Amino acid sequence: MSNAFETAPAPRGRGVRVHPATTHLIVLPGGGYASHAPHEAEPIVAWLSALGLSASVFRYPLQVRHPEPLLALRAEIRRRREQGADRIGLIGFSAGGHLAGLAALAPGDDQRESVQFAVLGYAITSMETETYRPARLILLGEDAPPHLRRRTTLDALVTTASVPFFLWHTAEDIYVPPEHTYLLASALAAHEVPHTVHVFAHGPHSLGLAEDAGDAATWTKLAESWISEQLRSPFPGTS
Repeated sequence: MSNAFETAPAPRGRGVRVHPATTHLIVLPGGGYASHAPHEAEPIVAWLSALGLSASVFRYPLQVRHPEPLLALRAEIRRRREQGADRIGLIGFSAGGHLAGLAALAPGDDQRESVQFAVLGYAITSMETETYRPARLILLGEDAPPHLRRRTTLDALVTTASVPFFLWHTAEDIYVPPEHTYLLASALAAHEVPHTVHVFAHGPHSLGLAEDAGDAATWTKLAESWISEQLRSPFPGTS
């Protein structure tokens, strides 16, 4: 049986096979910027590793103000590139999903910090809504000005050049309502950015791999197929 993550062969007519881009996925567990949820860390890496993917957990700084977590993640992305990764994917949950989205969408000056795709699970995407206020208070403070809340809201950062996203959520999530995913998905659609969205009817917040969680458990198979598609897409510098 062929591996879904094998790089596609070089196009016919070329005498030299294109060297495949080396990909590494960074997993960002949730926890409201106050903690790191264990079930959204190493178990996710184990799932990805079983698929033949290189992956690691990054435990970003907690109980600190923006942009410290983002700067720390960008440093980790640079470090992975220095170790040989050409293509970086991020997989984040809840607050980790917010941080993953910031790293994928916020403007940066260093190409070594670029992200090629992102998978967000029940992510906090907006700092302008009043839902899941505790994470916003940790990251931005009690009296964050509107411009700062806007700069850390993912849908406000989407452009036509944004990278592909895979988003999943549950309709029953009372801590981070699915409106967060809908807001980001609407912005991605408006800018014609490739994206996939799955909102499952049932399931609480913080499902992780969602094993034995009904339809929501299928998110891993759906993400597996989507990630495979991203790895088979053209990568800058390989054509």
